[in-house]
Amino acid sequence: MLLLLSVCLIAQPATCREERIQMSYEASSPFVCLRNAQSTLAKWQGDHPDWHVERWRCAARGSLPKSL
Repeated sequence: MLLLLSVCLIAQPATCREERIQMSYEASSPFVCLRNAQSTLAKWQGDHPDWHVERWRCAARGSLPKSL
């Protein structure tokens, strides 16, 4: 599973990008991804203090959307 993020710079809210975080679990279940997403998002946010997560969602690796 992948955690797809739409993130924007805090200082320049119009500057946004997409990030993809690979969620490594034994079972590739959307429920497991959703259950563990909050801690992963908190860690990412701590590592990237200049960015703000606007939205996020889980997606299967084989069916990546063109945009979030």
